[in-house]
This record gives sequence, structure tokens and C-alpha cells, in this order.
Amino acid sequence: MSYNAPTENVVQAKPNSTMALVSLIAGITGLTILPTVGCIVALITGYMAKKEIREAAGAMGGEGMATAGLILGWIGIGLSVVGLCAACFFVVLLPLGILGGIFGLSGQSLLPLLLTVI
Repeated sequence: MSYNAPTENVVQAKPNSTMALVSLIAGITGLTILPTVGCIVALITGYMAKKEIREAAGAMGGEGMATAGLILGWIGIGLSVVGLCAACFFVVLLPLGILGGIFGLSGQSLLPLLLTVI
């Protein structure tokens, strides 16, 4: 009596792109610890990972991580722009409005002062 061991069909997982992993980590870091720098790194490495995966023609994985890194990077850049606009409002425009109200300046007389500041 002979015993034949069943053959195993082992499926090898595709290796993930290192750039995709870096993009995801940088995107998370960009939203938490290093706001602008992390987001820029996430965008650069995310696009590099997408190109690397596309050129590998199916031999490399990690496209989801690269996409997530890109999304997090763009969200962080958007939040940075909104924060910069808010800071500009509170640092420049709001004090000018308060000073205009204190000194009784109208909107028309504040316009040349505002354009000088900007």
C-alpha cells in the first residue's frame, strides 16, 4: 500500500512596493506629527510607487497603500492651505477690521490700507 501525500497549491503573494509603504506611513505622519513635510513626502513617494507598480506589470503589489498615502497627502495639503488662510485672516484682516472699527474708518478707507499690507 503506497501513500501519496497530497500536493499543496501554495500561492506566492506578490511583494509590496517599499515606496507604497513609505507613502502610507508618511501620509499618516503628515496628518499627525509632521504636517506639511510628511504630506509632501507622501505625495512624492505615492506617485513613485504607482509608477513602480505599473511598470512591474502585475509582479508587485501595494497599489492600495500607495493610493491611501496619496489621499492622506492631499488631505494634509488641503488642511495646511485652509490653516494658512485662517492664520492670514486672524493675523492680518481681523486686526485691520478691529482697528477700523476703533478709529471709525469705513470699508472704503480701509481698502488702501489693506492693499498696502498685502
